[in-house]
Amino acid sequence: MVITHGNGPQVGLLALQSDTGAGGVAPYGLDALGAESEGMIGYLLQQAVRNAAPHRPEVATLLTQVIVDADDPAFSHPTKPIGSVYPDAAAAHRAGGGSWTIAPDGTGVRRVVASPKPRRVVELPIVEHLLDAGVVVVAVGGGGIPVVEDDNGMLHGVEAVIDKDLASALLAIGLGAQRLLLVTDVDAVHDDFGGPNDRAVRSASPEALRRLQVPAGSMGPKVEAACRFAESGGVAVIGSLDSLPLLVEGGSGTTVSQGFAGLEWWDSPR
Repeated sequence: MVITHGNGPQVGLLALQSDTGAGGVAPYGLDALGAESEGMIGYLLQQAVRNAAPHRPEVATLLTQVIVDADDPAFSHPTKPIGSVYPDAAAAHRAGGGSWTIAPDGTGVRRVVASPKPRRVVELPIVEHLLDAGVVVVAVGGGGIPVVEDDNGMLHGVEAVIDKDLASALLAIGLGAQRLLLVTDVDAVHDDFGGPNDRAVRSASPEALRRLQVPAGSMGPKVEAACRFAESGGVAVIGSLDSLPLLVEGGSGTTVSQGFAGLEWWDSPR
């Protein structure tokens, strides 16, 4: 089993702390802060898993670099929210000293940074070795540490935060995983979420799920990650962390597979 996680609030807080730190000291880049948050959250998960199952296999956190394209258009169009939600643009500008790019997030606004597409997980062979040894691995935390590869094969960190769902799908595909669970705080993918025609999707083909209109900044990356994984031959499930055992059994959430045709809704009998 491989566990992945996000880091949006944490890396945003670390960036704010770095920006407002000791005078005369240059702030750390987002790649270094991503590594810091990957280690911090990985430590908490690693300890929690061990405490919950002390006699189960060992758990290890792996700092994971993920290669992105240096010319990815995301670098000129920041979209990835990090840090806290502020009530309005004025509050966000005060917090960031006027240097942030901000965007709406729910009823408030948040800082947004570049989020290039993940292309390759550098430490994929190491994850495979750990799994072969029976280790539960915490990897690509926060989408992994964003790096670019130069013409000589050297890696260099970049100012970005990679989407955790797309990076998780990339890692799962590379490992040949059978199932990808994308856990969140809602029960499933919904059509017209919160609206008068709100319906939860029970199962879907990748083609059908992509045709749904879902929020680009929240459910959108999960839908795309699930579709990519399903197209590779696996089964992806999107649903609530509180229903994790049911997600594994197919009794909750939205299941995505090439074996399905179209969409099936939770309020429709099978």
